[in-house]
Amino acid sequence: MVVRIAGLVLPQNKRIEIALGYLYGIGRSQANKILASTKINPDTRTNALSEEEVNKLREFIEKNYKVEGDLKRDVFSNIKRLKEIGAYRGTRHARGLPSRGQRTKTNSRTVRGNVRRTMGSGRKAAGQKT
Repeated sequence: MVVRIAGLVLPQNKRIEIALGYLYGIGRSQANKILASTKINPDTRTNALSEEEVNKLREFIEKNYKVEGDLKRDVFSNIKRLKEIGAYRGTRHARGLPSRGQRTKTNSRTVRGNVRRTMGSGRKAAGQKT
């Protein structure tokens, strides 16, 4: 049986505790809280869930959590707001740099595009001996 929650098809052969983590905005601890409140065993495989359990999960998540599209839209609008008001965090987002106070002299290479500006980093191999 295909389990579809918030527009996303959950993986069939995984435990429901893990499968709920595929939803944007739900991690392992949130998934365990959801399963505890809906009284569903976390060890149950997704394809072994009954129709009643699936409906219970879907209703609980839609009622109590912001997931997938709604959450992504909220996060994007928050970042957009920071950019518009000219906040420091907004300018860091706009430049693609860390916005939470991390150092950038030696770390954040992946964010900066892995640019190495040290002495021997970009050198070509020496030519043949003469």
